[in-house]
Amino acid sequence: MPKFLIKVSYTAQGAQGMLKEGGTKRREAADALVKSGGGTIESFYYTLGDSDAIVIIDAPDLVSALSMSVKINASGAVTTSTTPLVTVEEMDEACRRNISYRAPGA
Repeated sequence: MPKFLIKVSYTAQGAQGMLKEGGTKRREAADALVKSGGGTIESFYYTLGDSDAIVIIDAPDLVSALSMSVKINASGAVTTSTTPLVTVEEMDEACRRNISYRAPGA
């Protein structure tokens, strides 16, 4: 299954919910969401800085990950940024492909 990195930032509303429920309940809610989309959570961490949490998931496909992202963002309690993760083997395959390209000004 493809992997995705999800960066989570809580809005003021989301932070209030976090204070009320705590981190474990939010992890459980995230797990239920990802399972309903056919995926699993590989790792879940709260962070300091630009994001409030970082989650790595396995999802059946890109559309499933997009569906989860839209549902989360529509809540208004959080915003997310979802990034597909590329394996070393996928990068090797991409590097072997014969693609034509001309650099600007070349």
